[in-house]
Amino acid sequence: MAALRVVYLLLWAASWPPTSASGQEFWPGQSAADILSGAASRRRYLLYDVNPPEGFNLRRDVYIRVASLLKTLLKTEEWVLVLPPWGRLYHWQSPDIHQVRIPWSEFFDLPSLNKNIPVIEYEQFIAESGGPFIDQVYVLQSYAEGWKEGSWEEKVDERPCIDQLLYSQDKHEYYRGWFWGYEETRGLNVSCLSVQGSASIIAPVLLKNTSAVKLGSARGGPYLGVHLRRKDFIWGHREDVPSLEGAVRTIRSLMRAHQLDKVFVATDAVRKEHEELKKLLPEMVRFEPTWEELELYKDGGVAIIDQWICAHARFFIGTSVSTFSFRIHEEREILGLDPKTTYNRFCGDQEKACEQPTHWKIAF
Repeated sequence: MAALRVVYLLLWAASWPPTSASGQEFWPGQSAADILSGAASRRRYLLYDVNPPEGFNLRRDVYIRVASLLKTLLKTEEWVLVLPPWGRLYHWQSPDIHQVRIPWSEFFDLPSLNKNIPVIEYEQFIAESGGPFIDQVYVLQSYAEGWKEGSWEEKVDERPCIDQLLYSQDKHEYYRGWFWGYEETRGLNVSCLSVQGSASIIAPVLLKNTSAVKLGSARGGPYLGVHLRRKDFIWGHREDVPSLEGAVRTIRSLMRAHQLDKVFVATDAVRKEHEELKKLLPEMVRFEPTWEELELYKDGGVAIIDQWICAHARFFIGTSVSTFSFRIHEEREILGLDPKTTYNRFCGDQEKACEQPTHWKIAF
């Protein structure tokens, strides 16, 4: 994933002028299909919500404005509007009726909406993107200094948040909050934008800020990623490849250093070695496909899944001169993870220290 693909706008009613506007993570519970579909997708997703007290009809009006914004984005890149599920509205007070997570298809004809712009339901977004994670949340607000009398000027700037955020960070530093009743949804970053203008004024911000990842800005998931090559490497590169005991010592040291209690291991170890490794490191996790998944994705697909999970780890350590590890380095570099958490390899048991992989920079 060479870019942030998911952007969420919290649209406060005051952020939009009253006149008409023209212009225009491997995560827990993720399946193999989710991982592969997320890796293959180049689409970007725009999500939005409105100030909680606002009612049904104002939200319909906001949809028109956001659709206008999406049309502007579509002139440059492939974007899809994710329709915010309905629910928890003040005027919907009928008792004993479950009125959250309501899809738009309950009220509107989606094929008709798709004739204007590409739209999908939120649950389809989760299936396509690989999980309930949103790369960037923008909270739209007015300018703290207000609008000064004189000529109207359209502008947008990232500013300190005026009001207290509706989101709080959990222990993994993901942002929790109200995401349409989907408690599992998390935001990875939250910023506030002061906006004065029509919907299209935000387009340059989205195109610029979600097209590339600043080096070292991404954190990765709360686990250690490990690629431990075995088989022919045991005798072909015996000086560089540790024993299982040596590998586990290094893994435990890294888990302590980075305060991680989960470790994902990608390895070609034979069954006997895998069983021994599991005894030495009982908390380790591997991707072990069912027969149906193996038949569907083949060994090549399973390798991609292993690499994709390692690419999203908080810290990664691989095997010397392994092209499998090299590909993970590349993915992590593209994702914007800190090189210090990426270019690492196991040392052989007889090496007190060993040369670490070279940092190859990606030219965007």
